[in-house]
Amino acid sequence: MQLTWYGHATFRLDIGGQSILIDPFLSGNPKWGKGWEGPAEGVGHILLTHGHGDHIGDTVAIAKATGATVTSTFEVCNFVASQGVERVNPGNHGGTLNLGEASATFVNAFHSSGMDVDGSTVYLGNPVGYIIAAPGEKTVYLMGDTGIFGDMGLYNEIWGPKVGIVPIGDRYTMGGKLAALACTKFFDFDTVIPCHYGTFPVLDQSPDTFLAAMGAKSGIVTVPDIGSPITL
Repeated sequence: MQLTWYGHATFRLDIGGQSILIDPFLSGNPKWGKGWEGPAEGVGHILLTHGHGDHIGDTVAIAKATGATVTSTFEVCNFVASQGVERVNPGNHGGTLNLGEASATFVNAFHSSGMDVDGSTVYLGNPVGYIIAAPGEKTVYLMGDTGIFGDMGLYNEIWGPKVGIVPIGDRYTMGGKLAALACTKFFDFDTVIPCHYGTFPVLDQSPDTFLAAMGAKSGIVTVPDIGSPITL
């Protein structure tokens, strides 16, 4: 399995023979800004955690150009379908959907979801995180944009994820201290990848607070170079 970070909460996950783009905020992302064409090459699936512009990003353009299937909540799938996306794969909390050889299970994320359209906010359902699994691969918990919550412990009991993709930027998600508490109290991760920081001035600009709060477990944290794949 390979994971590539493009800044903010945008990732490419190559798992189980599938290439999945996660929250593809690419062309407008100040940490990337190189367009979506390279990251989207060969992608068959787009996975969206919620309906904010810094997460839906280039989804419509990518899906139209590549024929990739968009997986998200019912409301987000309806929204991108209204923008001309032909292949959507809607689900909701508790459901598990196939992404070829991989699967994605919808789990809670405590955040919000909506897009500004013609001066009005369009409600786009509840945000989600995902448990991503494939035969022979470590299970990934993509937290999405969220605060800490006690049911994370139940997710560990049910799925036992070994890779955590964790927002740490504060203000709109957990900050470093709460994110570290979530990782160390509820999970037995082998690898933790922090995200959703440094993109905009209102967010924490580095993973330093998170790394310090992880303490003795800071060694399981991997901070990828933007655009460089890592093997998990």
